[in-house]
Amino acid sequence: MNSTPGKLSGKAAIVTGASSGIGVATALALAGEGAAVVLTARREERLQDVARRIRTAGGQAEVVVADVAKEAQAQEIVQRAMDAFGRIDILVNNAGLMLLGPVVGADTTDWQRMIDVNLLGLMYATHAALPHMQRQGEGHIVNISSVSGRGASPTSAGYSASKWAVGGFSEGLRQEVRLHGIRVTVIEPGVVATELTDHITHQATKSSYEERIKTMTPLEAEDIAAAVTYAVTQPKRVNVNQLLIRPLDQG
Repeated sequence: MNSTPGKLSGKAAIVTGASSGIGVATALALAGEGAAVVLTARREERLQDVARRIRTAGGQAEVVVADVAKEAQAQEIVQRAMDAFGRIDILVNNAGLMLLGPVVGADTTDWQRMIDVNLLGLMYATHAALPHMQRQGEGHIVNISSVSGRGASPTSAGYSASKWAVGGFSEGLRQEVRLHGIRVTVIEPGVVATELTDHITHQATKSSYEERIKTMTPLEAEDIAAAVTYAVTQPKRVNVNQLLIRPLDQG
């Protein structure tokens, strides 16, 4: 973070899933451009570490321990952001789970968890933030989807369902709020080197996916953070609707 005013100076952002991977990188990138950042996830120690990094560099950060899959907690995140910074300019809906596995014999609680976090959590946070953005006459919703939101494989049916729904919600939202000065961006990463694979409960799929990753150079979390920063720092007339980002050697 440098001493010159950043492109987001005076702005406030919320980043969900900010305790690891893309969430951490995005929070640091937005803070690096001068935004005050609300960091939210369920792991407080990690959030506090990210907040310390931002504050040490001269930025502003607020920590909110919450589960976006619970609507009341998603509302609390937004309220805490308003209490801390008085506005919400950017909401990055990054929290997500990738619980790959075949449909046959699936543990259907995996599906429920993905719908709750990947879709409903994103919708709850958006629903809570929109009235504040409307009053401001501007705002930006950034939804982190996946390449699986536009394609599917034999083990991604449940995950793809949750991410395709994100795409549909985002496009309907974009058309609804554009005249309120609110922009909507969907970012669709391919394989990224994060903790996402650690949570896969179907062991055969987990092993297969990890072997696949070894055959390529995956994206880094900072690559996605750079895409978020690009989208939210464009002139107001520019609404970057979708960004699809794959590793060079991903098929």
